[in-house]
Amino acid sequence: MAPKIENLKRLQAKLDRLPTKVKQRIRDAMEAGADEIIAMAKALVPDDTGALRDSIGWTYGRAPKGAMTLGKVESLGGDLTITIYAGNSESFYSRFIEFGTQAHIAGGKFVGATIPAQPARPFFYVSFRANRRRVKGRISRAITKAAKEVAAGG
Repeated sequence: MAPKIENLKRLQAKLDRLPTKVKQRIRDAMEAGADEIIAMAKALVPDDTGALRDSIGWTYGRAPKGAMTLGKVESLGGDLTITIYAGNSESFYSRFIEFGTQAHIAGGKFVGATIPAQPARPFFYVSFRANRRRVKGRISRAITKAAKEVAAGG
């Protein structure tokens, strides 16, 4: 469930006017913020085999198949779209770890088996919430600094 960005077209019109080097400043701030969130998530994730920890990352564009996405910040042109994710086709169980499971009777390969409830062990969204304000501030400062440079003719 990605957050909704209001006035996206108006923002995109402003972004289109910014030179490439200014967009790079914004990109750098977004990447630094994503790295902070990921570092915390990797520190908090339960680590049995390391597969889930190793699957936590960020990318420009779409997350790998089977991943749980934290959300994305994107522009209409797509050049400032970053997605933070956990899981992949092998570590598809990230959402089960994050949110827990209820006790249930299995189907499929283990039909009839009773599967006990698993408590939630949050690592993903708590990392985002803990870092969101600092990351947002860093991006805002990068935009402000870049806009001042553009206004000054730099």
